[in-house]
Amino acid sequence: MKAGNVTYKSAADLPGLVPVFPLSRALLLPGGQLPLNIFEPRYLEMFEDAILGDRLIAMIQPLGEPTPQQEIIASDPELYEIGCVGRITAFQELGDGGYLANLSGICRFRISLKVATSKNYAVHEVEYFEGDLAETVESESVDRDRLLETFRNYLEANQMDADWQSVEETGTDQLVNALCMMSPYGPAEKQAMLEADDIAHRAETLIAITEFELAKTEGNPGGSLQ
Repeated sequence: MKAGNVTYKSAADLPGLVPVFPLSRALLLPGGQLPLNIFEPRYLEMFEDAILGDRLIAMIQPLGEPTPQQEIIASDPELYEIGCVGRITAFQELGDGGYLANLSGICRFRISLKVATSKNYAVHEVEYFEGDLAETVESESVDRDRLLETFRNYLEANQMDADWQSVEETGTDQLVNALCMMSPYGPAEKQAMLEADDIAHRAETLIAITEFELAKTEGNPGGSLQ
């Protein structure tokens, strides 16, 4: 798996201890790109330490549904077991002490142990899903036609459009990951997509969730997927 200037060929290329950024509804997948707006002091400390080090940050969701105003979870939340580590491949200083950054997804992990440190952010020992680092993706097993049909139905239900030429030109694995990461669903649905065994199961999970939401919307004309 290549992220920026670095290729990660095996779990041995990744550290056993990683800084953990808990963020609800933020889905990072291997090969995906996640924009981040970093402004909270403890995560600014994490980000700046990462920039000076291996540029790796582990994204994971807290358990439970936050309030609409509570995007970043305070204190020490209970976490899902599985997240995804990413490499900082671009960042911009905002002038107010914050950063806009891009994380390139590398590999999923399972939390093993929280490590005591002097840092204001959490550091965990993790075990990696080494299969995520493979160079080839079995995208031929994805039902691309059904995926695109579901995506089109979603857009029509929400009176939205897409650049269909770009969609058609996008590789299947990239398309699946992008649609999963951009989807408007809650933490549990996002986690189900993250934990899918492979790209085909991830596509099937996204399709099933979307079809379920569309069916609810059709039964409630005043409803919305948003």
